[in-house]
Amino acid sequence: MKHQLLVMLEMQDAMNARVNPKWRNAGNAWYRAIWTECAEMLDHCGWKWWKHQQPDLEQVRLELVDILHFAMSDYLLREPDSERAAERIAAELADPRQGSDVREVIEQLARSTIAAKSMHFSDFANLMALIDFDFDALYRTYVGKNVLNFFRQDHGYKDGSYIKIWQGREDNEHLAELLASLDSTSESFRDDLYQGLAARYSG
Repeated sequence: MKHQLLVMLEMQDAMNARVNPKWRNAGNAWYRAIWTECAEMLDHCGWKWWKHQQPDLEQVRLELVDILHFAMSDYLLREPDSERAAERIAAELADPRQGSDVREVIEQLARSTIAAKSMHFSDFANLMALIDFDFDALYRTYVGKNVLNFFRQDHGYKDGSYIKIWQGREDNEHLAELLASLDSTSESFRDDLYQGLAARYSG
């Protein structure tokens, strides 16, 4: 796990630097990005009693990976030594909080993140267990989402020219299909994923 966490922390640092080479001094409110992603995740779970909703577990998992991006960025600032950041995250993941209702656990994650202005991975681990999302799947999906984020940046995300809806569906949905169809153990996985996104992009 520690090796995979180090890989993800390195990828996250590279992604942040792609958006802003001086990201470590930008004063970004990572915690705010986390709790607003919690609201999006809650929508994918379905909670509105006044309309029919079908929970979309795959999108819930993707939102959790979005949260991981922001949480790792925060930990990289709080603990610039990647080895120690990975050890801290691994220790927190190994000690999940106890909660049995997905919606309430999402709210707990948002609430504790707002209170501390930082996310604790014990809440994150609780949510992983409830949505049947083990660490290997988290890692694979994180790599996929990191590639998508680079793809977005390469196609105008920062200047607003990127088109997020392709053929009537969000790019996250296309990503989920590609992740299910490609071999994540292949050395060319990241390149194959990028090319798959490029082939589907309608921008």
